[in-house]
Amino acid sequence: MIPRYSTPEMTDVWSDTSKWARYLEVELLATEAHAAIGVVPDDDAIACRKHAPDADEAFVQAILDREAVTDHDVAAFVDVVQSAIAESGGGGAGKWIHYGMTSSDVGDTVVCWQLRDAADVLLAEIDRLLGVLVDLAHEHRDTVMIGRTHGVHAEPTTFGTKVALWALQVDRDRTRLRAARDTVAVMKLSGAVGTYSNVPPSVEAFVGDALGLEPVPATQVIARDRHSEFLYACASIGATCELMAVELRHLQRTEVREAQEGFKPGQKGSSAMPHKRNPISAETISGLARVLRTNLLAGMQDVALWHERDISHSSVERVVLPDSSHLAHYVMRRLGRLLSNLVVSPERMQANLDASYGLVFSQPVLLGLVAGGMTRDEAYRIVQRNAMRAWDEGTDFRSLLEADPEVDDALLDDAFDLRRSLSNLDVIFQRLDAIER
Repeated sequence: MIPRYSTPEMTDVWSDTSKWARYLEVELLATEAHAAIGVVPDDDAIACRKHAPDADEAFVQAILDREAVTDHDVAAFVDVVQSAIAESGGGGAGKWIHYGMTSSDVGDTVVCWQLRDAADVLLAEIDRLLGVLVDLAHEHRDTVMIGRTHGVHAEPTTFGTKVALWALQVDRDRTRLRAARDTVAVMKLSGAVGTYSNVPPSVEAFVGDALGLEPVPATQVIARDRHSEFLYACASIGATCELMAVELRHLQRTEVREAQEGFKPGQKGSSAMPHKRNPISAETISGLARVLRTNLLAGMQDVALWHERDISHSSVERVVLPDSSHLAHYVMRRLGRLLSNLVVSPERMQANLDASYGLVFSQPVLLGLVAGGMTRDEAYRIVQRNAMRAWDEGTDFRSLLEADPEVDDALLDDAFDLRRSLSNLDVIFQRLDAIER
């Protein structure tokens, strides 16, 4: 991931030093597991652990240098580890490194280990985002605004209600992410085609227990539906964040101006136009959500491999797994900052609600006429006729209804009562307050 969208927490999971440190730990654990069953001499297993190289930048560079010769990264890694053990006093003990295993044993175990840890980072961030949303929803529970369908005024709602629904969707994403974490928290050390012909199941169980990963049946590779489920969780998080970002972009439009991103001292919105205050965070989130969805498609295409394995998935995963982890984390963090600094304008929301001449109460009027004895079609025709006139002439909708001999004025007070429109918001907020925090 490019530095612009990287986060320190995800870099710790996906950096090259972290990756090869994990490879080394899997190999050392496997050697110790073989010692526990008498395959590897105890002294050699101890020597491997004692004389193993430090997983630092020099170690990574040594692997890269060796890979230039082997043209195989895991083989290069094994060569470097074995040489380092011998050169630091471990004698020939390094020969037991990678004993009985194939590259995918250690590689797939490490990737799943990384995915599990990445999921934990994401879960911590989604908890923080949920907290911001719940607090914002309660703050604006009664901040009245117009609800829009097709971009057109519909009926009154509140900004807090809008945010509460966002929070409920983020909570569903958290459920999906937790499931994906469990799905990827697995490992395998079952050999070249998964038959345990050269690595006994007890070795796999020993390593899995040490890493907190569940051994699973596999071919040479762990099934890639697991990886695609993780990518779906990341893409779903991106889509949910984009849902909020798109709405906030619309609310910041000059013609609307109901909410806007915070603007810090010294910030510039445009290199050319000093008056500009643009929804840059929301637009960035929208763009990165597209990348997350595209990465999901690539991950789904990795599920079908030839026979017990090929490497058509490998190059894809080197990009999409760390990138999606970073991007899902980044968009949640960026959105959390946006929401924490959001400038909400209740006055503008009220003004926009009033701008459609009271037409937002057309449905209560319709229902009142039906309740008073009219057929629905008769009532609809009367209300629509007055509504179209109010819109075309810029005339107050209620005044036109009061002047219409077919309308009973007695029903209008209730129909135009804003409290009636918002009287059942407790249903939504009860669901919100049931969210685990």
